[in-house]
Amino acid sequence: MHGINAIRNEGPSQTSPMSASTARCISLNQTKTGIALLYDEGSENVYDIQLKLTKEVLTIQKQDVICVSGSDHSTNHRTVTLRRQPVGGLGLSIKGGAEHKVPVVISKIFKDQAADQTGMLFIGDAVIQVNGINVESATHEEVVHLLRNAGEEVTITVQYLREAPSFLKLPLGSPGPSSDHSSGASSPLFDSGLHLNGNSTNTAPSSPSSPIANEPKYEKRWLDTLSVPLSMARISRYKAGTDKLRSNAFEVLALDGVSTGILQFYTAQETSDWLRALSTNISDLTLQNMKMANKCCSLADQVIHMGWVNERLEGPDSSQLYKYKFLALKGSSFYIFSTPPVSTLDWVRAEKIYHLCEVLFKVHKLWLADDCWLQANLYLGIHQDYELEDQRPYCFSVMVGHGKSHYFNVELGSELVAWEKSFQRAIFLEVQRTGSKTYMCSWQGVTLCFTVDFALGFTCFDSKTKNMLWRFKFSQLKGSSDDGKTRVKLLFQNLDTKQIEMKELEFQDLTAVLHCIHSFIAAKVASLDPVFIDSQSMARKYMYSH
Repeated sequence: MHGINAIRNEGPSQTSPMSASTARCISLNQTKTGIALLYDEGSENVYDIQLKLTKEVLTIQKQDVICVSGSDHSTNHRTVTLRRQPVGGLGLSIKGGAEHKVPVVISKIFKDQAADQTGMLFIGDAVIQVNGINVESATHEEVVHLLRNAGEEVTITVQYLREAPSFLKLPLGSPGPSSDHSSGASSPLFDSGLHLNGNSTNTAPSSPSSPIANEPKYEKRWLDTLSVPLSMARISRYKAGTDKLRSNAFEVLALDGVSTGILQFYTAQETSDWLRALSTNISDLTLQNMKMANKCCSLADQVIHMGWVNERLEGPDSSQLYKYKFLALKGSSFYIFSTPPVSTLDWVRAEKIYHLCEVLFKVHKLWLADDCWLQANLYLGIHQDYELEDQRPYCFSVMVGHGKSHYFNVELGSELVAWEKSFQRAIFLEVQRTGSKTYMCSWQGVTLCFTVDFALGFTCFDSKTKNMLWRFKFSQLKGSSDDGKTRVKLLFQNLDTKQIEMKELEFQDLTAVLHCIHSFIAAKVASLDPVFIDSQSMARKYMYSH
């Protein structure tokens, strides 16, 4: 059964708060740089990366060793000769080994000792050879033994390991342990210090391992490895194929399908900050795209809002599946796309198009998950007592004709607020532009016309003779009931007799008519009392209170 609530008496019409001239809050673009982790789903390893956010692009950087001066004939491998010192030995420590399925890597370089003086070795260098012996498949202890017993001069060949698994806990800086910028947790792998003397019997002091003038010089730098354009990009915080939120992690996917991979962060605050910054820049770019599209559209056909959502679909085994959809509110219509429209011609490619006056937007649920990292300002902070239909917060549905509906989920509370406000604005604008909607109906075999008019209210007239049968203002509607199929009973109060009059009508698409009545009544109330409409906004109420 559908119910339509009565409204207060009409007064003089006022300008709707949702008019096209309404001032919009434009957020400032965010630029940001920070350390994160990149999760490789194939190997299940996590690597240190640096993120650089600009107005239009998110760039992923990985550390590498590059030649900054001199000739470098081998860009990948560097061969360095170390002279063991009486105090400090080789001046480095190593981690890893074949038993851990990673190469042996330099984990520490001690300041002003042998390795540091060469200027050619860096934390994160994988040891390839020791005195010509290949150690790529050697265990940790085998490499330690070789280095300790290699004599006064040790020649090692190294290659920087750009994707060093984070479990090695290598410092991101160089040299020395004092520049450790890792998470602070200790590594499960043994860290062998080779700053101690080896088994050499020669006690004479050796000359320091210093770089030769014409030798190439190297530096460790963050290098761009992937740039993801943010225009029409989307953020996903869910594990693929599930309703499980990734803890302190998310993925950014570009319009062309390029993905950042799974980005992980050390703290809940870092995760929230990056989500907020990325969401702000994506939203601002979307607004720019809307402005460009609106230059080619008439005032009656402007884009009000658009963006990515997840639509819940039923799988073949009655399981719940979510699929990315791109929604748009434009002119008189609500569009559902599989991919965003990037040209004027693309608007005809929509999977579904519905008339805005005949849809009903409904916030489904708002809730805070148990994960502490979700307690961010972007979230709305409301708990609900009823049973949740699924594990995703920030859901809304759009009910359409013939009793059908679409169920959507967005990633952030701020997005839910934006969709609620935009649907309201788009529908109110369309009601004011349209002015009235007329539907064919019948009662007791007679074909009638039923009109909903923004200024006049409800009118019913004979489709053949055009004679008006009855007319009531919006304020005279005191209630309604329907059979959920085709028939509705409208209860009006006669202004003269104060008695309730029941008008029964039958429609081919009853749901569309009821949604249209709701849209016109809501727009009428908004024109009379804008504050009342704002007070009914479930999403905005909780956003502002938190």
